[in-house]
Amino acid sequence: MVVEGSMKILQTPARFHPFIGGVENCVYDLSRELVKLGHEVTVLCANEPKSEKEEVLDGIRVLRVPYIGKIANTNITPRLPIEILKEDFDLVHAHLPTPWSSDWSAIASVAKRKPLVLTYYNDIVGEGHLDGIARIYNKFNLKFVLKRASKIIIIQPDYIRSSPYLKDFADKVETIPVGVNLEKFRPDGMATNGKTLFFLSILDSYHRYKGLDDLLRALVLVKRAVPDVGLVVGGDGELLSHYKSLCDSLGLNENVDFIGFVPEEMVTKCYNRCDIFVLPSISRAQEGFGMVALEAMACGKPVICSDVVGVAEDLGSFGAGLTVEPSNTEEMAEAISRLLMNRSLARRMGDAGRRLAEERYGWRAIAERIEKVYDGLV
Repeated sequence: MVVEGSMKILQTPARFHPFIGGVENCVYDLSRELVKLGHEVTVLCANEPKSEKEEVLDGIRVLRVPYIGKIANTNITPRLPIEILKEDFDLVHAHLPTPWSSDWSAIASVAKRKPLVLTYYNDIVGEGHLDGIARIYNKFNLKFVLKRASKIIIIQPDYIRSSPYLKDFADKVETIPVGVNLEKFRPDGMATNGKTLFFLSILDSYHRYKGLDDLLRALVLVKRAVPDVGLVVGGDGELLSHYKSLCDSLGLNENVDFIGFVPEEMVTKCYNRCDIFVLPSISRAQEGFGMVALEAMACGKPVICSDVVGVAEDLGSFGAGLTVEPSNTEEMAEAISRLLMNRSLARRMGDAGRRLAEERYGWRAIAERIEKVYDGLV
């Protein structure tokens, strides 16, 4: 039964559970909380990985459409325009930086005269030939989507200053951070060896901005102080052989363990088995809030990240970790060595990270803030 005052909300991420990714996880957790608040939530997305075409997950109606390929990180789903126009909704909530689904969400909002809410996680950029495609998209399609949006949610306040595309739409921008599942990501109390770092990302060209190259070079410097330091790298992708070759050339084969793709049920365990989580992202334009850093904090782990990561400011003010300049391998190595050689400081920072996650980033509180945005538009 739908309660009085409930809304029919259409979420249009590129992909959805069981696909694991920062945006996908955010949409899942947000949608689940919105259902608990009494709303009807439908998610329309690409069928990646191949799953049921239609099902209900935690009260969320999920519709998956076939895709014929990808351009960069964007699934091309020819049936999406048809399916989105068939849906009955009070508002549509799109999620950038993946185009196509956001474009059609904007068109559907015009056709159906319904509000469009857009969460803007980061700018759309590309490497090589994709850079030209990204520039054309940003000049035409993105401008249309931003203009059509009734409200633009950014996940860190810096975006309104740093993004060249948002400045003209500042009057409808609101900052609401992403949240973390505090029940799933929590300390398990198991002992660690005191010398293990953890890095988690897709190891492909698109995600090279996560900074693994720099982390590996910093690890060479860390070895001088902590010879048996270990780095666990979670993730798979086209650049895996590149990173393994880099480890070989840097003399890190005994220090780095590439464990491949980490299944969802193992992610929390990996956080809990490390001593420090590291996210050395190098691009403010591409890096979002740093969901993996937030998950590690919720597990009670100290975090070392570059200052372009969205959660970096809170990380520093709460004493939950250390921030460094992007691509500054010496500063990164110094921060890692400092925490490895001072376990009591690392524990205090880990405890502070859990408190920070509990006080500011629970999904129920985040969902209620987004619900207020919806209420103001419907």
